[in-house]
Amino acid sequence: MVLSKTASQSDVSVHSTFASRYVRDQLPRFRMPENSIPKDAAYQIINDELMLDGNPRLNLASFVTTWMEPECNKLIMDAINKNYVDMDEYPVTTELQNRCVNMIAHLFNAPLGDSETAVGVGTVGSSEAIMLAGLAFKRKWQNKRKAEGKPYDKPNIVTGANVQVCWEKFARYFEVELKEVKLREGYYVMDPAKAVEMVDENTICVAAILGSTLNGEFEDVKLLNDLLVEKNKETGWDTPIHVDAASGGFIAPFLYPELEWDFRLPLVKSINVSGHKYGLVYAGIGWVIWRNKEDLPEELIFHINYLGADQPTFTLNFSKAKPSHCSVLPANSFGL
Repeated sequence: MVLSKTASQSDVSVHSTFASRYVRDQLPRFRMPENSIPKDAAYQIINDELMLDGNPRLNLASFVTTWMEPECNKLIMDAINKNYVDMDEYPVTTELQNRCVNMIAHLFNAPLGDSETAVGVGTVGSSEAIMLAGLAFKRKWQNKRKAEGKPYDKPNIVTGANVQVCWEKFARYFEVELKEVKLREGYYVMDPAKAVEMVDENTICVAAILGSTLNGEFEDVKLLNDLLVEKNKETGWDTPIHVDAASGGFIAPFLYPELEWDFRLPLVKSINVSGHKYGLVYAGIGWVIWRNKEDLPEELIFHINYLGADQPTFTLNFSKAKPSHCSVLPANSFGL
């Protein structure tokens, strides 16, 4: 959401490109008009204004793809009126979403048995996914500290200074200290050794980036895992890793299958990924996958029944009108 602002007083009305008896008078720009206008006239005015936007097909700088197959467009329009948080009303959509979560979990080598379903949730891009993953780490750390009778009011998270702004938002919105590993000339990603040095007993997780916003480079998650395993042994802590795979999660498994960055590493507890990075998918699609059920505290999952049967949900918002290729929390992802 972009914060709104008004223009100067000299530009307070909307002018129509075409003469029409319905838009002969200027329409107020920032207030509701006194009288209604026909829907086709309203469409024409808005459509004319939108023509001043850039051409999405020429936009190569927003970290998203802007073209999808026509069949995908049709599926989107066929499903856009479904508020798919209502799993009883839209069980087939829920099943499709369940498949998405499980496909991604298997792609990222989640340690699932033959009859196990994945633990994950579809989100509005990776930003919401990171918020949810961060909340899970914070709550699990707090629960452990409370059980040990230790202070739990100063959580921190360790990242590189090259992280996307959503990590700064998470830290500020949910009161977590952000400890950034500074970059240096010629090395523009997080240094795993320096990151582990910054870890202390209040660190809820270390966030590694698989595809830096600055240059697309993968951080060395394997080295980070190995160094953190040693530090955990020395200190008795159990500091985990989250992998922000927004840009690289749908690239590494196919181009670099031998690269160990995902759930093959024991300290990687959750991974977020975006569907709209280089994947011929419109912006706004993301997922977060957890290693197993124990990595997502049960108290963060809300159970609602006023839409029908018991429905677990873990999102920052409730209603969701999205295309059918997105994914939300499936009821059986938690073995419920």
